[in-house]
Amino acid sequence: MQRWLRPIVIGLALAVTAPAQATVLAVSSASLAIQIATLPPIALAWNGTGSADVTSTSITGLTAGILSFSGVIPITDPSASPIMGISAAAANGVGGFSFDGAGNGGGLMGVQGAANVCVFGSCTAPPPANIVVPFTEGGVNGIGLGGAPVTATGVVNVTVVGGPWTTGTISFGTTTASGTAFDPLTQTVTLVTPATIHTDLGASAVIPAYAAMTLQFVPEPGTLLLLASGVVGVALLGRRLMGE
Repeated sequence: MQRWLRPIVIGLALAVTAPAQATVLAVSSASLAIQIATLPPIALAWNGTGSADVTSTSITGLTAGILSFSGVIPITDPSASPIMGISAAAANGVGGFSFDGAGNGGGLMGVQGAANVCVFGSCTAPPPANIVVPFTEGGVNGIGLGGAPVTATGVVNVTVVGGPWTTGTISFGTTTASGTAFDPLTQTVTLVTPATIHTDLGASAVIPAYAAMTLQFVPEPGTLLLLASGVVGVALLGRRLMGE
């Protein structure tokens, strides 16, 4: 091998095979949506800040509260009657996820807060009869965590059964939802988590729900540098060969 070609080959090899070291990376984009039955999703917006320790096999210490929502979603579809709207306040908790060599896996991150499913009246009409749906309880069980069912009593008694996050496929009522494997190059992953809401509301005794979350982090500077050197090397090699 010619001497000038060696650093190019080494750079490309390192960019592909070098193990990623734990580095605190900034979140570059994020989204989270909670879907309850066929109602409009509750979309938690990224506030533009947050970080985590990221490697090719794990995300730990994801900052709590980088995703949040507080507001009212009116329901106008007559087929949803007697549900008239959803009022909710929610945010993400601290997250931790692990992945295998193919980028598949998951982990725990609680969705903090609750939704009020407003029935027989709008969420702004006092006092609406409503179903309080707690997302988590005590930071150890609920949506995004699993564990024991979360219970709440009121006009309608509710039991919420949650599960951990996964990049795999989950059941959502009669359909399914899937995540996507963690990509250590782009630092992007999509995770999903199932939930089932049990009530004593007759025909709506069992309500399927799930949440989907996409996270993207700023790629590691070392990886970008190695890849950049490899690309430059390939370009130089192509120019040299065309000149011969």
